[in-house]
Amino acid sequence: MKSDEELLLDYRRGARERSEKALADLFARYRDPLFGFFYRRTLDRNRAEDLVQETFVSVMTGRERYEARAPVRSYLFGIAFRVLAAERRRHGRLTALLVDEPGEASHVDAELAVRKALSLLQETEREMVMLREYEQLSYGEIAEVLSIPVNTVRSRLFRARMALKRYLEPIQKIAAQSDSSGVRAS
Repeated sequence: MKSDEELLLDYRRGARERSEKALADLFARYRDPLFGFFYRRTLDRNRAEDLVQETFVSVMTGRERYEARAPVRSYLFGIAFRVLAAERRRHGRLTALLVDEPGEASHVDAELAVRKALSLLQETEREMVMLREYEQLSYGEIAEVLSIPVNTVRSRLFRARMALKRYLEPIQKIAAQSDSSGVRAS
């Protein structure tokens, strides 16, 4: 099985048939991770699918720009990040995360609570957390995608995680209170 880097280099310099096969293999490997990346940010399946397609169109049109000095995963998520930024500019969306009304925390499941907490972060911090926790990118890959130093990623992720912890503490306390008051021995 060829590595991602070998596939992209094959696509870049290959004959038509070999080139198409290499791109198809890359698409098969990265379609789902990129779909997840876009869906978690747009909450729209059709739009996420379109953005995956736009990402690969960018790969196709910019195939000569790829240099094998960075992992393909970082390269693709970097393109995806720029495609998402363009999408947000086009549609004037600063965020597509759901935010519930305050005070309804006892009825919010864990996923919505996390989304709400994420929406309270600054956009760059939110993106870093999502790249790390949902896309499973390394600190180095995040640094490459966002074009910032690795130590900046480390410090911002630390601050973002501490902020998330603060945002989620009241929800956790309410959930713990409702669990302890709602359980009765018979």
